[in-house]
Amino acid sequence: MRLGLALGYWGRGPSADQVPLAREAERLGYNSVWTAESWGSDAFTPLAWIAAHTTRIRLGTAVAQMAARSPTTTAMHALTLDHLSGGRMLLGLGLSGPQVVEGWYGRPFPRSPLTATREYVDVVRQVLRRAAPVAVDGRFHPLPYRGPDATGLGKPLKPITHPLRPDLPVLLGAEGPKNVAQTTRIADGWLPLYWAPSRPEVYGPAVQDLPAGFLVAPMAQVRVCADVAAGLLPVKAMLGFYIGGMGHAARNFHADLMARMGYADEARRIQELFLSGRREEAVRAVPDAFADEISLVGPRERIAERLESWRKSPITDLLALTSDPRTLRVLAELNS
Repeated sequence: MRLGLALGYWGRGPSADQVPLAREAERLGYNSVWTAESWGSDAFTPLAWIAAHTTRIRLGTAVAQMAARSPTTTAMHALTLDHLSGGRMLLGLGLSGPQVVEGWYGRPFPRSPLTATREYVDVVRQVLRRAAPVAVDGRFHPLPYRGPDATGLGKPLKPITHPLRPDLPVLLGAEGPKNVAQTTRIADGWLPLYWAPSRPEVYGPAVQDLPAGFLVAPMAQVRVCADVAAGLLPVKAMLGFYIGGMGHAARNFHADLMARMGYADEARRIQELFLSGRREEAVRAVPDAFADEISLVGPRERIAERLESWRKSPITDLLALTSDPRTLRVLAELNS
């Protein structure tokens, strides 16, 4: 099992410790470093900055939001950064949810998310292969565009720049069983959310029969500390926000996943509290047991014991969400 460093997205502003953390992770032998985006900082610019200050560590987006860019634009970002970094790019994509897609990007959330994702990946693959002008007779991402307001002058194009790697890895963030199953067919890897190593079955039967060489790279908060309950508080804060605020009460993919993991009543309660403005109560309502099974928190000995179940699961890469250099070092030692 390889290790990655997950930096997430910025909060109020950029963090001065991201480049030092990435360089420390590289020194410790971590395989990858990952950035994210929501509705603030973007995923690609920080990776370019990190690429300029590192030499070996791979650079991933976990995730770049599909609604933020046309698939050709995303492919341009990926092939550019792949060239600049000497072939270190890992392109992780995610669809997000209706709240973000329609509320932030001003685009309709696709009524058929699986089809929209499949078309998006198809376009990205065609750009990176550069075997022929890109053409897709798609419902969501048609190229050339031939809608009712089209000029009719569009024509299929090939990228001017020759991609460094036509097989640049594409990973997808997927939560529902049908989405996970499609991911195993069209992508090179999967970025699970809320991975519990003891019960991968919540993601559907596709997890039991993964293709050879397929990447499974869940993100988990990791924290070396003496007090487990205190160490779980940041995990619960993240869960309270995602379960309660990252989606509508009637359609929240994160809450749906928590429900499938056996916490349906708790998920509804967290949503009710968060959406009514009682955010601190929403965080307290997150069960410690749920926060604990999807993270690695506690003294070194406890993390070492729990890490075994992660290594025995189907995952290939553990993406550690931490800003603590000591935690990075301890995890590297335990995984060596």
